[in-house]
Amino acid sequence: MPEAAESGPLSFVTLQQFLDQLPPLLAMLHDGGSGDRLLRWVEPSELEDPTPYLPEGEFLLTAGLPFLDEGGSPARVDAYVRRLVDAKVAALGFGIRPYFDTVPDAVIEACRRHNLTLFEVPETLPFAAIGLQFSQLLESDNARVFRQLAETNRQLMRAVLSPRPEHELLAALVQRVPVWAVMVGADGRVRARGASAGGSTAVDLSLLEPMLERLLSGRGPRVEMDGFDQPGSALVVGHPLRSTKDANLGALVLGSDVPLTPAQNNTVQSAVGLLELLVRQRTSGSLAPSQLATAVLLHPESLTTGSTRHLNGLKGLLAQSLSSTRSAPMRVVQGINVETPHWPGGDGPVRELLQWRRMLDTKLVEITDYGFAAVTRLRVDDALLADVEKLGWRLVVGEPTELTGLPAAYQRATSLRSQVQRSGHSIRADEVSWSITGLLGREAGTLLAERLLRPVLALEADRRHPLLAVLRGWLSENGSWDASAKLLGLHRNSVRRQIGVLAELLQMDLNQAQVRAELWIALQYADNLAGKVD
Repeated sequence: MPEAAESGPLSFVTLQQFLDQLPPLLAMLHDGGSGDRLLRWVEPSELEDPTPYLPEGEFLLTAGLPFLDEGGSPARVDAYVRRLVDAKVAALGFGIRPYFDTVPDAVIEACRRHNLTLFEVPETLPFAAIGLQFSQLLESDNARVFRQLAETNRQLMRAVLSPRPEHELLAALVQRVPVWAVMVGADGRVRARGASAGGSTAVDLSLLEPMLERLLSGRGPRVEMDGFDQPGSALVVGHPLRSTKDANLGALVLGSDVPLTPAQNNTVQSAVGLLELLVRQRTSGSLAPSQLATAVLLHPESLTTGSTRHLNGLKGLLAQSLSSTRSAPMRVVQGINVETPHWPGGDGPVRELLQWRRMLDTKLVEITDYGFAAVTRLRVDDALLADVEKLGWRLVVGEPTELTGLPAAYQRATSLRSQVQRSGHSIRADEVSWSITGLLGREAGTLLAERLLRPVLALEADRRHPLLAVLRGWLSENGSWDASAKLLGLHRNSVRRQIGVLAELLQMDLNQAQVRAELWIALQYADNLAGKVD
């Protein structure tokens, strides 16, 4: 059993745990069997009747002032001890000096008579030292319990992000808390189960039907309790799972043989809250995306041929899915992972989907073979872009568009994706020059120039520059000999001769329009490569 399942309640340690931390100077004069009692505090008091000020589970310390003079009579001592027992004091510590050299016999006899644990506290052990030791032990115990609760909550959250969240969450719960667990839907059918770490499984569902009927038909946050004569089922507790409108969405039923500690109940309440969140998401939560998807899947033509009323309805659903107003522009964003993503424990795609939904503030995200695609109302500023790139991703950020323009915006973003993949840099569509050179990008254009113009680029500068200038001038004038000769300040026969040399070097037919187009594009990037080709 994990330690968290065995941890005691918050703000308590047992009397024996406390005694184990003290120096071996305390002498037990009577063992009242309270070693496993939970201590709330250690309190010195010299009042004749301190019980009005004592909480249950106190370790009371006294130097015997109430027993001086007439207060030391057996009857007065007996009444004092009886009041302590009635107040559920865990133990009495009697300090030696300044009033008594030994513990009075009347005190010892009264503690034996009423079975109150009694210690003799030597003069060398100040009451303040005992109180300080208890507070330090209490603090360390609470810190341990809080660490365990934090780790348990992290495990529950990881379960929620898994592909089968309800099953994984119950598995995490029964690992941390000694219970079996059954989750049922609003129809009373079992959706997930979890056997306890000790092997105990849920009782037959037919035995739980009366409890489930009460849970699923009732109103308001409350629990139902029952018990059965089966292993692990002496105490069965049912927790309702409700919507924000108090509708019955299901129930979580837990069984154990012993009551749970406060720390364990804290874990159960966390699990109930997460399950409630899951069923709300699946049923009553996030209605807009499912309605939008249903409308578009069943009537894809409605985006172009739908009536104004129908389009306005779709715009409203889209706005809800993007957490925006109906008139707010939106963007298509595509994400490309340039580094291998590190997803923990097989729940990566779900975690990744939720990550992009959170970062882009949208419910419209899909995981793709290249990364993800999303529709968002965000502008995706430089700060957000930097956060995304730190995770090893690059983005294509589309221009603002409306509902009917989304397909075209997606196509434009897709046309830029290859440029991001080659360059390793994010691109904003509204900053791209929508031309062949703009869409091709520097890296691809440079590669094209290197391959097409390699024989010319390999020449010495005094031959390379004139040939490239003639080629550029001739292509810019659409192959006109006279116009290019005038532009270049050469005789038309000189232009014709150098074009012939280029055709031979490049081994291309320069009369073909496609060849001319490719060479014109390549020339836009040639200056970056001149003289660099072997």
